[in-house]
Amino acid sequence: MPARAPLPAGNGRPVKAKRVSSARERAQTCSLLPTSAPRLREAALLAVDAALLAGVLMRTQEEPDASEMVNYAPFTLLPSAVPKALFEQAYAVQQDFNLLVDAVSQNREFLERTLASTIKVDDFTARLFRIYTQVLEEGLAQSVFLGINRSDYMIDCAVDGTPALKQIEINTIAASFGGLTSRTPAVHRQVLKVLGKTEEASRLVTNNPSQGLALGIAKAWELYGSQSAVVMFLVERVQRNIFDQRCVENELWNRNIRVIRRRFRDVFEKGSLDDARRLYIDGQEVAVVYYREGYVPQNYDPQNWEARLLLERSRAVKCPDIATQLAGTKKVQQELTRPGMLERLLPGRAASVARIRETFTGLYSLDLGEEGDKVAAKAIAAPDHFVLKPQREGGGNNLYGEELRHVLEKIKDSPERTSYILMDKIKPQPSKNYLLRPHSPLKVSECISELGIFGVYVRQGKEMVMNKAAGHLLRTKAIEHADGGVAAGVAVLDTPYLV
Repeated sequence: MPARAPLPAGNGRPVKAKRVSSARERAQTCSLLPTSAPRLREAALLAVDAALLAGVLMRTQEEPDASEMVNYAPFTLLPSAVPKALFEQAYAVQQDFNLLVDAVSQNREFLERTLASTIKVDDFTARLFRIYTQVLEEGLAQSVFLGINRSDYMIDCAVDGTPALKQIEINTIAASFGGLTSRTPAVHRQVLKVLGKTEEASRLVTNNPSQGLALGIAKAWELYGSQSAVVMFLVERVQRNIFDQRCVENELWNRNIRVIRRRFRDVFEKGSLDDARRLYIDGQEVAVVYYREGYVPQNYDPQNWEARLLLERSRAVKCPDIATQLAGTKKVQQELTRPGMLERLLPGRAASVARIRETFTGLYSLDLGEEGDKVAAKAIAAPDHFVLKPQREGGGNNLYGEELRHVLEKIKDSPERTSYILMDKIKPQPSKNYLLRPHSPLKVSECISELGIFGVYVRQGKEMVMNKAAGHLLRTKAIEHADGGVAAGVAVLDTPYLV
């Protein structure tokens, strides 16, 4: 039987320190590479067929709304090495991050103070914030809260070569690829077996985020308290990644929970609230709204903003509610690294605070004033040491190197700079792999990987009724690409090979 993923700690006890693998051990992935060209081509052909058989699928760019034309989602030929101790650390801290996100979402004073400068210059965040304050002033109808987030990390080797787990960001809305990554380990397991690496194949951890995400949605649906109500996936107009969503959707159907798929425009045209603020679409009561859009300005026009307000005013469980979406902004991430902030938000949870803080890298405010002036000057002088991050989700938005310098020089004396934060650039150790994409040549690439851990929590009133790590996502890209995920066409799906 394949080895199971290590369980998250989740019991409040500190995680025992473990030896982190050496560079030599991490390089074991290289030994998995086929040594002959014929064997390489054979392995790649088999890998593609295995992906198609397993359902690692996306719609094509040419027909993004039609499932008659599909191809495999891009993935690595071989699994990539991840230090076991850091993999377990990422799992162990996920429940702590779930508690932190939930605490931030309930702290109006913190959100108002933290986002005060951002909403003056970032219209998208400002519009979200206006809905947030309007709903609070009206009084929340929602009593059950569902969080599905994904905390993303890279393994930093910058200081002395000792690998360290460092958080890049936490995604609190539309965290994707929980479905397809549930099916990727079977593909890599098959490839390794064909290459005669049976023992290595047995070391790949099992992974089923789609089941874990569905468990959270199902619990929220149950606590809502209406057997006839539906779960609504709020989806984008163009849905290339529909099979990723269908994996979660099918888990719900298997639990006899009805699922509908609608867009913002459908909500605007056909949505309504009754006197108890129950949400209805096409005459169907909606228990849970699971957002798979709504995270970038392009998702909104005036009618869509009206639809978002209607949803937020309703009794339905929103995943996320708008406060939780704001909790995932980059400015909040930066503010959480300030001394004493975690202790204020998670009082009496010293072990959780310690686990969270260990994953932090340097994050800096660019607010106007002496502190922000010094940070901006430092980044302009050494742009390769930093990443400039706007308040945006979805990949492909960050700025690096000379582009970072150019933008900061342009806005260094402007309030516009407060719409960004600055982060120390994480420097992972590259490894070799083959990135399989439709219609692309087979060639070896120097690659870096990003590990994401899915977290799910459900709160009813003040009681936390579910809090778990729900699985992981490994994405790998060639080192020449500074930014971008799988949906953006840069990274590919991968599987951890623990060393």
